[in-house]
Amino acid sequence: MHIPDNYLSPSTGLVFFLIMIPVWALCLKYVMTHANHEKMAYLGAGAAFSFLIMMFNVPCPGGTTAHAVGGSLIAILLGPQYATVAVSVALLLQALLFGDGGLITYGANCFNMAFVLPFVAYGVYALLHKILDDGWKTRVAVFAGAYIGLTAAALMVALELGVQPVLFHDAAGQALYFPYPMAIAVPAMLIPHLLMASIVEGIVTVAVVEFVRRAAPEIVADAVTERGGVATHGAGGLKTPVWIGLGALTVISPIGLLATGTAYGEWGAEEFKAATGLAYVPDRIANGFSWNALLPDYSMQGLPDWAGYILCAVIGIAVMTIVFRLLGAAVGGANGKKTA
Repeated sequence: MHIPDNYLSPSTGLVFFLIMIPVWALCLKYVMTHANHEKMAYLGAGAAFSFLIMMFNVPCPGGTTAHAVGGSLIAILLGPQYATVAVSVALLLQALLFGDGGLITYGANCFNMAFVLPFVAYGVYALLHKILDDGWKTRVAVFAGAYIGLTAAALMVALELGVQPVLFHDAAGQALYFPYPMAIAVPAMLIPHLLMASIVEGIVTVAVVEFVRRAAPEIVADAVTERGGVATHGAGGLKTPVWIGLGALTVISPIGLLATGTAYGEWGAEEFKAATGLAYVPDRIANGFSWNALLPDYSMQGLPDWAGYILCAVIGIAVMTIVFRLLGAAVGGANGKKTA
């Protein structure tokens, strides 16, 4: 799901940056206008959850891997605008510090996972919540929203990758960036998500919504009647069960190392031929932009893989907490000026 650098042309990357700039601006303005300290605390927890859940790779058909994103959960509990902000921050941290996803492709990755996914998920959830009968309607609506949201994001990735060989190739017809057309890219992306990753996203979202209903019921409201989902009363921080949940995910995060294979469309230049079976490596993938991340692939030199994975998870949670506490302080200051 994380498109690396050099898999999309710089012009394609620029298009998605230009698309996302107003999306980021509008969503951040919405959050800063409607949030309070309590919402910002849970938004930070949601961003940390998204960061963590993306570390849990699951094996998929064809020998590849995929992962959930968590954007559906944030959208359903807090609102899609909040999810856009949270997942965008998580993706930026992953790209800068861990080399997971590209910098040139950051706008495209945010479009797919921080915009399409949460807004589609929330829309499906809200629609089904209105039309389904009582009983299991909330769980069905949550699962369907998460499942369709992640699948829609995967489809966007496939379309963005699949158009590259049509638009960008050399005189000999060899692709300069991603080499496979849509006829291959679309099923290759959709099948693993339809059969595995989107199911995981749905199950995880239902499970965590139920957990939050019990651990912090005051933040769960009817998303149909209260857009944004979270009640605006209270100004407390995160409850202990939420921290325990994040801590548990951190401890078991090395499970993500058990899945073998590389996610489709995320092969490094050195493994490209072996992974794809092509006789050549596209020129820009072989010789394009390279970012030297400080902790590539969630690893730390001199530590076992599992220990490095856990420490990287801790770093991710710490950064998310700091970022959203700063945003929370800004929200408090802005709201204080309004009421003064």
